[in-house]
Amino acid sequence: MYRYDNHDFALVRERVAQFRDQVARWQSGELTDEEFRPLRLQNGLYIQRHAPMLRIAVPYAMLSSAQLRALAHVARTWDKGYGHFTTRHNMQFNWPKIEDCPDILAYLANVEMHAIQTSGNCIRNITTDQFAGVAADEIIDPRPLAEILRQWSTFHPEFAFLPRKFKIAISGTREDRALTWFHDVGLHLNLDAEGEPSFRVIVGGGLGRTPIRGEVVRENLPWQHILTYLEAILRVYNLQGRRDNLYKARIKILVQALGVDEFSRQVEAEWAHLKDGPATLTREEYERVRAHFGAPAYKTLPAGQAGLQAQPAGDKAFARWLARCIAPHKVPGYAAVTLSLKAPGQPPGDITAAQMEAAAQLADEFSFGEARSSHEQNLILADVEQSRLYELWQAAKALNLATPSVGLLTDMICCPGGDFCDLANAKSIPIANAIQARFSDLDYLFDLGELDLNISGCMNACGHHHVAHIGILGVDKNDAEFYQITLGGRQGSQARTGKVIGPSFAAAEVPDAVEKIIGVYLAHRHPDEVFLDTFDRIGIEPFKDKVYESRAHGKARPHPAEQRTEQRT
Repeated sequence: MYRYDNHDFALVRERVAQFRDQVARWQSGELTDEEFRPLRLQNGLYIQRHAPMLRIAVPYAMLSSAQLRALAHVARTWDKGYGHFTTRHNMQFNWPKIEDCPDILAYLANVEMHAIQTSGNCIRNITTDQFAGVAADEIIDPRPLAEILRQWSTFHPEFAFLPRKFKIAISGTREDRALTWFHDVGLHLNLDAEGEPSFRVIVGGGLGRTPIRGEVVRENLPWQHILTYLEAILRVYNLQGRRDNLYKARIKILVQALGVDEFSRQVEAEWAHLKDGPATLTREEYERVRAHFGAPAYKTLPAGQAGLQAQPAGDKAFARWLARCIAPHKVPGYAAVTLSLKAPGQPPGDITAAQMEAAAQLADEFSFGEARSSHEQNLILADVEQSRLYELWQAAKALNLATPSVGLLTDMICCPGGDFCDLANAKSIPIANAIQARFSDLDYLFDLGELDLNISGCMNACGHHHVAHIGILGVDKNDAEFYQITLGGRQGSQARTGKVIGPSFAAAEVPDAVEKIIGVYLAHRHPDEVFLDTFDRIGIEPFKDKVYESRAHGKARPHPAEQRTEQRT
């Protein structure tokens, strides 16, 4: 993984000193709350429902074991003993004191971590595939270019105060696992006719209040021009993006307003002034960064599943774990392993200080001292010898990190929701816990097959509910918490948003509604079909009919708030 040089260390430590001074001036009254707000946000510090929240950057998902141990120390020393992984790979601490945050950031700077631009109207953390560098379907490792984008975007003077936040995702695999179609900019890496890296550039995607799949504005952009082309996109956005309306300020609204052809024309016109300029990437610079991502000291091991032959036969629990938590690796004899943060009763994405330290030890013992966080809110050990999988499983199981549900119904994405977030309309975590409890039978989950369920507590869609097979959105109706359900969303290369099935549900009704949806799927599916296959074949109406049958027959009255459609829904 990338290691800081003297310039990186100096930049991060100077930022900590600057922020320490800003906090002191705020405490003394020299800075008002309003003046302090943009300063703290661009250092990852929010004021949440009950306490401050500090968001730590995890660039393109990479974590060293030393960084995991440092995060554990922060959780234990300055928080309540745990942290939360977000859908952008980052770590959030929900209970630090504002006056302690400079000390936290100074401590993390020693292990090459920071909170720079994890909030604010700027370019946020660059995200990518959690299996980058090891994925069996990878065309180009995106991590060197993600690191180049990180360095370019950090403190870029033109883009510190954009109309709204700006998110970039990059994928180098055949199957998109980075949700690139729903980012402000999505980048698909490929090889051109000469075998050189090139980009498909997607602009104007996003979830939130107005979910929109992005549009392709450029095919086969040579890798040398990626920074200048992104700069052209951001200049057009900075110039024309809405600043008078928070809900219309994202670049997706601008692309829709101009039309993709006109937006592309303006970008190309701006790029004409930037192309081949000082920000053009050189081979030397690319190789300098790429050297940080060389392959670890892999052993020469048997190909295929030969390494698994030594594992115990007939162990059903281990077999389940192999089926759900192991991903193919491009190096023979190795596997990528997901450590699940979705144990029953645990808020999805939460991890205790003890688990962080234990995961760091597992990374040292099994995966060359490195781990990754995923936008599905799990941890990954990317380089595990197949012959050691049983040993790793036993260790992970003892740590409650081996729930064999990856890709299944209870491997849900869930934002912190109304338990923590000021923006939330409804709680997310109790809904997740109720669904986990209802669908706790592993045999049943395995029979259901691939099925994504995501939960967001508000329209900001931090839980990615729009792109789930079953999406749940918290809405506020007459000061009561209700939940809207969507069906048919999906990630990947065919990404699209789901469809709302109808009026929302009270919290106690949500598990029943999900169970009815599952019942329709089971009643209609053909052999070997997964949920999306059945949904695409039969459409939304059978699900809608079943879920609302009691209301249609007068057996249950809707909440009075159901008589009106509130704007926030």
